[in-house]
Amino acid sequence: FVGLSEGFLAPSVTAGALGLKPRLGACKSSPLSIRAAASMTEDRDCAIVGAGRIGQTLQKFGKDSGFSDVMIGREDNIDPSGSGPIYVCTRNDALASVIEKCPESRRSDLVFYGQNGYIEDFLKDQGVFGDSTQVLVYMAVAKLGEKPTDGITDRNPEGLTAATGKWADQVAARLKNGGMTCNVLNEDDFRASMYEKLIWISAFMLLGVHHGGITVGEVEKDHKADFAKMSEEMLKCVAEERGVKFEDGSVERLCSYARSVAHFPTALKEFEWRNKFWLDITRAREAAGKPDLTPFHTELLLKARDDGNIKFD
Repeated sequence: FVGLSEGFLAPSVTAGALGLKPRLGACKSSPLSIRAAASMTEDRDCAIVGAGRIGQTLQKFGKDSGFSDVMIGREDNIDPSGSGPIYVCTRNDALASVIEKCPESRRSDLVFYGQNGYIEDFLKDQGVFGDSTQVLVYMAVAKLGEKPTDGITDRNPEGLTAATGKWADQVAARLKNGGMTCNVLNEDDFRASMYEKLIWISAFMLLGVHHGGITVGEVEKDHKADFAKMSEEMLKCVAEERGVKFEDGSVERLCSYARSVAHFPTALKEFEWRNKFWLDITRAREAAGKPDLTPFHTELLLKARDDGNIKFD
């Protein structure tokens, strides 16, 4: 599955209608700029890096709408003379190579689609954070070629998948054409959603392993108090350390998603991109003589290491 984020919005549904901040920058435009804007808000031919379940699903959405996407291997060079969005549908450990093989002139077209965990600092270090598009994908594809399951929950019927950046509207159009939902958010709202996704996958996976390798649904049903405790600590940590403001109801929003994917297994994977984020903050604060903001997470993570469920220094 692809994250927490592991949307078929009606045309009239907007960020404002969802209680989110509207995008800024609306202004009168010349006919030329209007045509240019239209090309970025409608679906179009794309390049897709990564031919796994997610990449092939996106390609099928495009093909069903009459588009001819180019599928690129993760080790292939990207055409410097091309145009349009470049969907990067690879695991996190392949991102550096993909960015390296992307010409400087095309890096603003990169669309980081569905990576799990925290990649913001990585993208900044790579020099592509400000200009690229990012997508939080709440969509599960059980098997290659199967119809994906959308991230619609009893609390968020508009879906949880979200996009921000240059090609965000095109992403929403592509997913809508495939019968999925996608909310286009401004940067602040997207970052809050991104951290909620990180909290979900960090906490649910750790708690599931701690309680014997149970499913996501069993964590939510039988150990909801543990999740509430851990996630509340994490929310406060991000608010203090990163200055992020969250909409009310984060814990229940994340539990609602867990109920929608109750059969998902739990495992501690991609430590560098997930739980290490919280451990790094804990250790930095300890070095500065400050208290741990996520002590419950720290306690269970260290126990998981002692039990042989995860390795780290």
